[in-house]
Amino acid sequence: MLDSCKLKTGETLPFGYNKRTNTIGTSNADFPLADPGMYQLDITLKRGQNLAARDRGGSSDPYVKFKIGGKEVFRSKTIHKNLNPVWEEKICILIDHPREPLYIKVFDYDFGLQDDFIGSAFLDLMSLELNRSTDINLTLKDPHYPDHDLGTILLSVLLAPKEEQREVTMLMRKSWKRSSKFQPQSLRLSDMHRKSQLWRGIVSITLIEGCELKAMDANGLSDPYVKFRLGHQKYKSKIVPKTLNPQWREQFDFHLYEERGGIIDITVWDKDAGKRDDFIGRCQVDLSTLSREQTHKLELQLVEGEGWLVLLVTLTASAAVSISDLSVNSLEDQKERDEILKRYNTMRMFHNMKDVGFLQVKVIRAEALMAADVTGKSDPFCVVELNNDRLLTHTVYKNLNPEWNKVFTFNIKDIHSVLEVTVYDEDRDRSADFLGKVAIPLLSIQNGEQKAYVLKNKQLTGPTKGVIYLEIDVIFNAVKASIRTLMPKEQKYIEEENRLSKQLLLRNFIRMKRCVMVLINAAYYVNSCFDWDSPQRSLAAFVLFLFVVWNFELYMIPLALLLLLAWNYFLILSGKDNTQHDTVVEDMLEDEEEEDDRDDKI
Repeated sequence: MLDSCKLKTGETLPFGYNKRTNTIGTSNADFPLADPGMYQLDITLKRGQNLAARDRGGSSDPYVKFKIGGKEVFRSKTIHKNLNPVWEEKICILIDHPREPLYIKVFDYDFGLQDDFIGSAFLDLMSLELNRSTDINLTLKDPHYPDHDLGTILLSVLLAPKEEQREVTMLMRKSWKRSSKFQPQSLRLSDMHRKSQLWRGIVSITLIEGCELKAMDANGLSDPYVKFRLGHQKYKSKIVPKTLNPQWREQFDFHLYEERGGIIDITVWDKDAGKRDDFIGRCQVDLSTLSREQTHKLELQLVEGEGWLVLLVTLTASAAVSISDLSVNSLEDQKERDEILKRYNTMRMFHNMKDVGFLQVKVIRAEALMAADVTGKSDPFCVVELNNDRLLTHTVYKNLNPEWNKVFTFNIKDIHSVLEVTVYDEDRDRSADFLGKVAIPLLSIQNGEQKAYVLKNKQLTGPTKGVIYLEIDVIFNAVKASIRTLMPKEQKYIEEENRLSKQLLLRNFIRMKRCVMVLINAAYYVNSCFDWDSPQRSLAAFVLFLFVVWNFELYMIPLALLLLLAWNYFLILSGKDNTQHDTVVEDMLEDEEEEDDRDDKI
């Protein structure tokens, strides 16, 4: 399994080395029987030597991927135009048992195209001596070309037993580092899951106007817009073109996770088409200095720029969202249920118009989930979302049939909202793996019924493996809900990270290539007619030209387009069309993107 893995001379044989063979590696039975539960694998990717050239210039842009059990655990940076790259990158991986080998793959990076495969190698982790750093030189191989010299990769590897850590904060500290969508909840879960409130209040902000902003364009004006950030939460205003005194009149909400409130960072920008936007100025709002339950009108002077912004800021305490165990159930307590029903009674239709209703979600259990870990198990947890409100359950480790038994409550602002429940597999040092998702419109909920929902894929177009059991109750004021229907839908202010889609880039590249090739082929064809390369074809073209010029009518233009369609149809029937090949390439790239979405690339 190991491709030319050589240890330095003078080193002792690894623990569990099989003396009856002359290969590095052992069977699982030769490894120590006292299983510490977890192992820590420290790897230093040092350098590559004499790698194969994959680019036309006789060079490559190499990067390395590490995989264990079919799952990518690390991707190195790309070293451009170098056949002897030096990475010196260190990674730490926690594994359940070193039975699974480390799979190393080296690629040549090609912008916008499929990356070229350089070579691969295996490292049998059970051949390593525990608690001892080992330098290993791996010879790269290609199964299709076993005789080719593809170069070598030098690693330094240390395998050591490690006690398994169950604390949620440590397990999730890195697993969400690329997902701004869930970062605060995951980092705070260990401290806050025992408390009823997930956040402490709501900041309502109204961006009114800007005054005497700095002119950034050649016409003496600007196209300003404003960005707000409070922790992970972001909001971007609309663009007001060609003015130094913009009027926005936009309202939005942020959640308060800190007892002291936090600081809102505000930046003002000038929109420029085709180039980077110009920075106009910045300012901050310290929420700890503002009193609660009161609207504050703020005129904020921009620093590093000119002008000021006018805002309305209101801080309110929130009891809208909570999480508790099944033993603490608001609707099963008759007194609390009566209070909730009274709050949304028809007689209180004009009291607090934004408070439309009350939603209670019981996340009971899931069954037959997909196995996302090497051990054939998963570490599932749930994320329950309603618009901008997000709550998480605890993680049930090594279980495909987890039981959470949690109750979530939400404040309903729009009865047409959709409740989303997503199941993830927690990974210790990478982003969480997607297991399944359900989307339930609030108007379709039948109160008090426990139902099994089939988990679907991210696009909700087809089922995945497993079901989740939920019990949902909705109480709302019909009059408030009807009035809220006439208002704009709530905007999601937590944005996902934008990524360059290789598939979309390749599709556009192929489309442009086809258009250019059609024009080039047409030009060659016309030129060949003028050059009389084929007398019969040139004569026919000359007669056709005379006929068209003499008898030209407008209907001939769409007729010519119809002839092009017929020609393409003929190419497809004859099998000369290369669209099928392009589709295969796009599908390959789409599969790679799906794999990259599951992996935490650096």
